[in-house]
Amino acid sequence: MNCNPLAAGSRCAAAALVLLLAACAGPEPIRDWKATLPPEPPVPEAAEANGAIYQAATGLSLFEDVKARRVGDTLVIRLAERTNASTSASTSTSKNASAEIENPTLFGEEFTRGEGFPLFQSDLSASRDFEGEGDSAQSNQVDGNISVTVYQRLPNGNLIVRGEKWITVNQGREFLRVAGIVRPADIGADNSVPSFKLADAQIEYSGKGALADANRQGWLSRFFQSPIFPF
Repeated sequence: MNCNPLAAGSRCAAAALVLLLAACAGPEPIRDWKATLPPEPPVPEAAEANGAIYQAATGLSLFEDVKARRVGDTLVIRLAERTNASTSASTSTSKNASAEIENPTLFGEEFTRGEGFPLFQSDLSASRDFEGEGDSAQSNQVDGNISVTVYQRLPNGNLIVRGEKWITVNQGREFLRVAGIVRPADIGADNSVPSFKLADAQIEYSGKGALADANRQGWLSRFFQSPIFPF
């Protein structure tokens, strides 16, 4: 089996380029956000025209409320997201060192050369200073309401919900996607729950179209601004 170093080097370079481009690309948006429909109720054998007012296939309990509890039920998420974060760091170090070596003597005479210049006498000194400072701040705010559907009911009774909303204005399309886990006890009487009570929440607000394209960097700019770019 022959090993070609040039071919191996080209393959390594190609793999490195693929990794760099992958690092430049942002996370893929969540896809297949389809509404979850409730399962079809079982139809009893004697369901056809039995003359009764109550039908087991479509009946509801007299003591049930309007809160979501089954797969396919709808629920309103009241978005009230406000986060602020800031950090600051400052570092300063300093170090000084010095050393002096006297010219040795032998039998009372110093080692010199020329016109009495000390031969082995020397002085050493070193100084080092470092100062670093950094500040970072970030904030976001999302307000609004969105209806979601119950995607799955967990064994402990909690509900996995998800939903999306699309708004098209002129040449731009904006969408809002929400997913997470809701505890039934947190659902209000109006069948809504605030977003800060949504566990493992995934909130995505973005857009597509001419405005979003104009506000997005090109792939070459993202390549040079990648955190793993060596320069």
